[in-house]
Amino acid sequence: MSLTEAIGGPSLAAGHTRLLVQSQRPRSFRSDAAERLFKNRAATASLVFIAVLVFVAASAPWIAPYPYDEQHMDRTWQNPSAQHWLGTDGFGRDILSRLVYGARVSLTVAIMAQVIILMLGVPLGLVSGQAGGRVDNTIMRVVDALYSLPTLLIVIVFMTVLKQVLAQNNLGLLAPLAWLDKATGGLTGVFIGLGLTSWLTVCRLVRAQALSLKEREFVLAARAVGAGSGRIMWTHVAPSCLAPVIVAASLGIPTAIMLEAGLSFIGLGISPPMPSWGTMVADGVQAIRAYPYAIIAPCAAISLTLLAFNFLGDGLRDALDPLMKS
Repeated sequence: MSLTEAIGGPSLAAGHTRLLVQSQRPRSFRSDAAERLFKNRAATASLVFIAVLVFVAASAPWIAPYPYDEQHMDRTWQNPSAQHWLGTDGFGRDILSRLVYGARVSLTVAIMAQVIILMLGVPLGLVSGQAGGRVDNTIMRVVDALYSLPTLLIVIVFMTVLKQVLAQNNLGLLAPLAWLDKATGGLTGVFIGLGLTSWLTVCRLVRAQALSLKEREFVLAARAVGAGSGRIMWTHVAPSCLAPVIVAASLGIPTAIMLEAGLSFIGLGISPPMPSWGTMVADGVQAIRAYPYAIIAPCAAISLTLLAFNFLGDGLRDALDPLMKS
């Protein structure tokens, strides 16, 4: 008789055995990845910052002290004060209010661009990796051809042509696109331009994952029991590609934010008076010597947001790496 049975009887011994088995049970990959992510202080702080930013952007109509387009020509270029915490711009508009609404624009562009990128890159990468042969060769040659084109130049040309086309009176079949562009404040072209030129990396990443998984044991077992190619691709291969896709999306968001800010800075982004961090920088450049505060706020917002998403992306990459499992 063991000491545990002698002291507490069979019931205590059985409970002790269950606890021992539970303690020896391997932890799930998700819980282990979450623990590694939250141990990364930079990634955790970035996640909190992004959550606050999303809350601010979603609550902009309620937390902004003034409407973003409200002008007061008697308050132009005012210094930060109790009435206007970050001052006013050249039209007497409250910079803090415009900064809050600008967060909505930047996050909307970043998220919608990633949605379009994933909708194009993930299916094409899966099909290319699973089908192989001519299908794989055709998709990869298209990707190689598009890789040779400068992304920023393509987006600028696309935006310029789209604005000229949508400015016409008789649009015909393009009327729904014009309505959508007006409803989004001129962001439709940014969405399409970013989506058409930024899906290439995701496509290659998913294709590489699919090629490495197509001959694995679980895929061969699914094929042996009669599963079709579509079921294997979406049920078995696609979930295994989720981790690198999440990392690629988190690292692609700052790129989209920066590109949108650059387009807005040169006048090809958001349509006035809707604020964007890029347009706020462009407005502040005009009076940077006399009123530097007008450019400091949007530049700080862009920099902190880019850093947060980059730190979060690095943290996710480390947390979701199976080779780093503790």
